Amino acid sequence: MNRSQRPTPAPGAAVQRPPLYTAEQRVRRDQSAWTLVQGILAPVQFLVFLVSAALVLRFLANGEGLMAATISVLVKTLVLYTIMVTGAIWEKVVFGQYLFAPAFFWEDVFSMLVLALHTAYLVALVTGALGPRGQMLLALAAYATYVVNAAQFVWKLRLARLDEAARRGAAPMQGVVA
Repeated sequence: MNRSQRPTPAPGAAVQRPPLYTAEQRVRRDQSAWTLVQGILAPVQFLVFLVSAALVLRFLANGEGLMAATISVLVKTLVLYTIMVTGAIWEKVVFGQYLFAPAFFWEDVFSMLVLALHTAYLVALVTGALGPRGQMLLALAAYATYVVNAAQFVWKLRLARLDEAARRGAAPMQGVVA
C-alpha cells in the first residue's frame, strides 16, 4: 500500500502509541528504590535550580553576590551529577541498560548536553576562563538546557500516568463476555 492509500485517522481520533513501560518494566519501576530516589532528587534539583538561577541573575544584573552565585552553581551541578548517576542506575534496573533506553532516548541525549554545559562551567571556573560574567552566562545556558530537559521528563511522567489510567480503565473490561 502506498502512502496515499493508507487509511488516515478520523479528525479528532486519538493517535495510538505504545505504552512507555511494558508490564515487566512497570513492575521493576514500581519495586525499585531508585524510583523513590529519583522522585526525591528531581524536586530537590528544581528547587536548587530556582535559588541558583536567582543568584546568578542577581550577579549579572548588579555585580553583587559572585561567591553565592558560584557556590549555588556548584551545588546545582553536584545535584545534577547525582541525579544523572542514580537515573542511569534506575534506567538499568527498569530497562536493562544504563542510558539511551528507547523509552527515554531523547531525554538522555538532551541530558548529555545538560551535563556537558554544566561540566564546561566547572572547567571555566577552575581555569578562570571566561571571567565571572562569562561563567555566569555559561551557567545560564546550562540552566536553559536543564529546563528543557526537565520538561521532557515531566512530559514522560504525564505519559506514564496516562498509560496507567488507560490500563486501569481497560482492566475491568478484561474477562467480560458480551
